[in-house]
Amino acid sequence: MTQALWQRQLRDGLAEMNLSLTDGQQQQLLAFLALLNKWNKAYNLTAVRDERVMVSRQLLDSLSILPWITTDHLLDVGAGGGLPGIPLAIALPGKRFTLLDSNGKKTRFLNQCVLELGLDNVDVIHGRAEDCQPEQPFTQISSRAFTALDNLVTWCGSLLDNEGEFLAMKGQFPDDEVAALPVGWQVKSSHSLKVPGADGERHLLVVARAEHSR
Repeated sequence: MTQALWQRQLRDGLAEMNLSLTDGQQQQLLAFLALLNKWNKAYNLTAVRDERVMVSRQLLDSLSILPWITTDHLLDVGAGGGLPGIPLAIALPGKRFTLLDSNGKKTRFLNQCVLELGLDNVDVIHGRAEDCQPEQPFTQISSRAFTALDNLVTWCGSLLDNEGEFLAMKGQFPDDEVAALPVGWQVKSSHSLKVPGADGERHLLVVARAEHSR
């Protein structure tokens, strides 16, 4: 019953968001959600336990930032249970995704997802953002329910290209976090996200270095 419900919710949600994914991609998304639901019982990967809202809160919410992904290689920090990184990687098989998390249980789950779902465009790194040393900085870094904006730019600023941008997913517009951004950083743009079936507000904040500090 759950699988049929998820399938219908995903199909209808994608249509409402004007997103076109193949049947194979939709099946991969549902397989990921089943893995997340199964492992969550032991690993506490996400606070969402109600199976009736998982498609909206996990899959559609993650896919809502697709229009703003312009890079060929995205870093997802605080990747946790793979949100938004895994759904984005399924939707964009031609792009690379690096998922970073300091929690060993969560990175074990992510590696299992990569293996079971056959995601050859995903790399998983177990470690802290401050200790990560990529070969070259990223032009886009996503975060969802990871940390406040000031921590995000402080901990992960060295991983971002000078001209790069953070894609920070938030609920209500975080006025206090924007006000607390360190000197040299700015909200370049903000976007209200429409997620079918989701209660409450959702926002995407695009954060970049201020022009004069580049």
